[in-house]
Amino acid sequence: MKSIVLAFALVASAAGAAFAQEHQHQHSNSATPLQESGQAAFAAIQEVVRRLGAAPDTDWSRVNIERRRQHLIDMDEVTLHAAIRAEPIPGGERYYVSGDGRTREAIRNMVVSHVRAMGDAEHWTMSVQDAPDGAVVTAMAKQPGDVARIHALGLIGMMSDGAHHQPHHLMLASGADPHMTH
Repeated sequence: MKSIVLAFALVASAAGAAFAQEHQHQHSNSATPLQESGQAAFAAIQEVVRRLGAAPDTDWSRVNIERRRQHLIDMDEVTLHAAIRAEPIPGGERYYVSGDGRTREAIRNMVVSHVRAMGDAEHWTMSVQDAPDGAVVTAMAKQPGDVARIHALGLIGMMSDGAHHQPHHLMLASGADPHMTH
């Protein structure tokens, strides 16, 4: 009988220790702040606000977070709502980018300014013309082998190529980007 009581006490003690350890683990996890803010555009704005707040030389009289928000709306409109029709041409591809209302406005704000500012990339050059319902973008390969890359990436892939967006977005929010009209 003594051995049964001792075994029961050991099991109860082990269970209590496991419960305490699990409770402590759960409690310590709740004290750790979450990393994701819950929405990508909000997180992008939060990242810029945090960076500007940490920089002692931030000129707050020039900061315009609303301008950054409008650019994110443009990015969303073009990426998700614009109609993009690709047409192969000798040495590259032509993209007819169109939309109505807010999407057409986003095409003019984002695609046109992006191509004009960043049209000369490592593997292609891009040019843009206004169109009544958006824009026409022509991408020309720098080397014959780059035509396949242009075709594979498409307009949005080419616009996202490289790491120029992060500095551009920080400049946009801080009021220092001369290429944006927002």
